[in-house]
Amino acid sequence: MTGRSDARLRELVLLRRVRDRIDRDYAQPLDVEALARGVHVSAGHLSREFRAAFGESPYSYLMTRRIERAMTLLRRGDLSVTEVCFAVGCSSLGTFSTRFSELVGISPSVYKRMAAGDGEGIPTCLAKQVMRPIRNREAANSRADLS
Repeated sequence: MTGRSDARLRELVLLRRVRDRIDRDYAQPLDVEALARGVHVSAGHLSREFRAAFGESPYSYLMTRRIERAMTLLRRGDLSVTEVCFAVGCSSLGTFSTRFSELVGISPSVYKRMAAGDGEGIPTCLAKQVMRPIRNREAANSRADLS
């Protein structure tokens, strides 16, 4: 049993390394294949294990990080939606807008207009938590039901 738990612990360390890399390098061109190569596993294995450990695929996690950062940049108001799209590492404005709308519930341009005054006077660390997108709404609802 110890061998199996040691192997699982090593696997979790690798998955955490991947998640940390996504957190750090979200604006860089990243894909599942590159992330998998970085920890010497196949893309399919990484995707399955990442989802099992964190509840979403590496790509979904990456897009959530990018959208969180985009929300911050859009609230600042000094960049266009297109500039924000490229600043957070997205290469397609259409994909960025679609993902943003899925996660936030409104388009990036509408968010930018609405959020221009939001967060004023709120410390950045608090605004980041309060205004964070929720990817898995079902999981959030089930957590609320458990409280």
